[in-house]
Amino acid sequence: MTTRVRVSSLALLLALAGFSLTRALDAQQKPGESVPRNPFIGRWTLTSTGEPPVYVGWLEVSEEGGQLAARFSNRGGSPTPVSSIQIVNGELVFQPAAGRRGPSPEHRARIQGEKLIGSTTATDRTVEFTGVRPAKWPSADASAPHKFGAPIELFDGKSMDAWDLVRPEQPWSVIDGEMTNSPADAKPAPGSNLRSKQKFQDYRIHAEYKLADGSHSGIYFRGRYEMQVLGDVGRPADKFSHMSVYGWVAPLVNASKPDNEWQTMEGTIVANKISVTLNGQKVHDNSTLEAITTNAVDPNELEPGPIQLVGNDGKIWYRKVTVTPIVDTGR
Repeated sequence: MTTRVRVSSLALLLALAGFSLTRALDAQQKPGESVPRNPFIGRWTLTSTGEPPVYVGWLEVSEEGGQLAARFSNRGGSPTPVSSIQIVNGELVFQPAAGRRGPSPEHRARIQGEKLIGSTTATDRTVEFTGVRPAKWPSADASAPHKFGAPIELFDGKSMDAWDLVRPEQPWSVIDGEMTNSPADAKPAPGSNLRSKQKFQDYRIHAEYKLADGSHSGIYFRGRYEMQVLGDVGRPADKFSHMSVYGWVAPLVNASKPDNEWQTMEGTIVANKISVTLNGQKVHDNSTLEAITTNAVDPNELEPGPIQLVGNDGKIWYRKVTVTPIVDTGR
């Protein structure tokens, strides 16, 4: 009998202790509140600080089956899963997947206010970076009717005055009414990217270009979203095809012409939506620009930006680049 009383008393004490602990936790958590969220979870736009040049990257941290995971894009790549990620003493520690030159450097970052503050060390250089949450876009439809202003010719067949060279030591030339990154009969050298002096918000762009065998280029909306330009006639469309949003969105169809033939793209951008045709075929119909792409000029997604043409991967020609601003999107 005595043993039963002791067991019952112990059970009662444990029950009371559990009740008290539950009441204490309930007192700390206000009605309607959920368990605190891991502050690292979600998407971040990353920007290097300190000495130029400015590097812009992207990070998405998620939780899968109770385990941390992440995708990362540095200034020269597309989003890929990281090889390792953990939180150590309140610090996010992750290592991107190894590249062609071997293991990638470790990245470390902490939350400060609403920002992600971190650094990475590669060889003998430490790069510090800041992360902010991506822009919040209004609803938009790039395929809807829009009111356009007067067209602006960024290349008139004679002058490149509308452009800046990202690397002045690697000039382009105007030959027979065409802009090219390599003179006639010359072996192509890595050319500089071209960046329009004028910046644009919502607009339609018309571009006509030609690629030498095996060459690549790219056309950037607002200097932040690269539309891939390359010869891939006959191949299945994927996230790296001609007129893909590089590394993000595949074109609806492969509409490429063979190398050394003139090709025409026409694209409309409104907020973070694009509609694009290539050689008369629709390849994007109000596609979403989910994030900045590789080699973006800056992270300021809500601001106007330049047109950027890639000129560092083989011989290319452009004979027409026209931008027509949208003066009323109807939003």
